[in-house]
Order: sequence, then C-alpha cells, then structure tokens
Amino acid sequence: MSEPTFNPAVIEMKGVNITSLHDTSTVVVADANWSVQPGEFWVVAGQQHSGKSDLLLHAAGLMVPAQGSCQVFGCETANFGESQIADRLRVGFVFAGGKLFNQLTVAENVALPLRYQKNLAAEESARAVELILELFELMPFASITPANLAGNWRQRAALARALVLKPELLLLDNPLGGLGARHRQWLLRFLDQLAAGHEFFGGRPMTLVVTTDDLRAWQHPKRKFAVLDEQVLSVLGSWSELEAARHSAVKELLAEPVETTI
Repeated sequence: MSEPTFNPAVIEMKGVNITSLHDTSTVVVADANWSVQPGEFWVVAGQQHSGKSDLLLHAAGLMVPAQGSCQVFGCETANFGESQIADRLRVGFVFAGGKLFNQLTVAENVALPLRYQKNLAAEESARAVELILELFELMPFASITPANLAGNWRQRAALARALVLKPELLLLDNPLGGLGARHRQWLLRFLDQLAAGHEFFGGRPMTLVVTTDDLRAWQHPKRKFAVLDEQVLSVLGSWSELEAARHSAVKELLAEPVETTI
C-alpha cells in the first residue's frame, strides 16, 4: 500500500502579528490564525485601513510577520529567498488599482514575469502574451500604455500579468474597486471559472483570496469568509455562517451605502 500524500495548507498563519507596509512598527492585525486549503476561495472583508492589504501581502510572502509563523505552500515566508523561487512563482498577486508600469505597453507589462522570472526573450514570450491578452479581451490595447487606458481595462491587464505564469494561488486586493457593472460581472464570473478549474490554466482549481470593503457582491455558497476589525481577523466560514455571525463589522459590510444629498 502506498503512503498517503500530504498536501500542506496553501496559506497557514499561526499567532501572526501583521505590521503596516508604511510603518513596520505598527501592528495592524494581531495574533492571526488562519488556514487556506488547496482550491478554496476566500473573501477577506474589512473597512478601509483595517489592514486587508497588509494581510494579503503577508499571505503572499511579500512581507514577513513581526511575530508568529506564516507559511505558503509549507514554506516559512521568513525564509523565502532564491532557493524558494519555485514556490514563490506558484503565487500570483494583483495590487489594488493594478500598479502597472506606465512606461511600458500593456503587452510589455504582461510579459514582465515571463521575461524576468522565466528568462524568456521578447520573441519567446510574445506568443504566450498574445494568448493571454486574447483571453482577457486585451488585444486591442496591447500597444497602449496604462496611462492611456481606462481603469477597468488596467485592472484586467494587471490580472493578466499575475496569471501569465499560471500560478496555483492568486491573491487580489480589492479587485472590484472602481470597476463598472459590466467589468464587475466579468471578473466575478472569471474568478469562479478559475476556482472551478479554467481550461486555459490547466483545468486545476486555483486557490483564491480576495479582499473587499463591501461583502454584498461576493455572496456564493462555495466561498469562505473572514472579517478584519480592530486588529482582529475573525475566520467565519461559509456565507450562512457569515450571516449568522453576531458581529457589528459584518452588519456594516453587508449594509447598503447611505445616500447623501447636497
């Protein structure tokens, strides 16, 4: 009988203190305990400045916790270095607003991971870039720089750049922020396809973590939910468990926005 295979959690936080990117002496999340299993789709919600972006940076291994253990694919992020490059390339990250390089075209931005992580020449990466631009409906904008591109399409280009290496874990910081209705619906459908196993990316379910300050758009029976409030990460579970939670922050994040008149 063959030995059972052990698949570590994709993300495992134990007693983690998370500091601010802008001030590493400030703890924004204290004693975080959280486990993300392969193929799960997590939504982490919180008000602005609650530490969502910092949590995501730690979960990606882009920041090191001030205290506790944070592992990505079983590797301590504090030990991430050149010898762990293969594990780091299993992670894709989309920053809020995209953060594309304005001096490069959309195609050049998307090609960057292939050029610098896979060491491919421009002509070698061109076909892979063309295929993913077609998937994201970005071919008409391939030669345009981000500054001359509408925000909806900049966000889509940033997602294409994060996915060009076909990662196993994808983290997105406030991906619906600033998107119009059509692009919001496209993104939600596309993320569901990734979670189910998109043919373009090998058909294997991708592990997803997104952040938001508005939970209403993310309702889904197969997603899991956590809430950040006052330095505490509350891991709640399914949508029904989220709705049942007697948590004032949850009520605020589910509330309709207040309309004001001038």
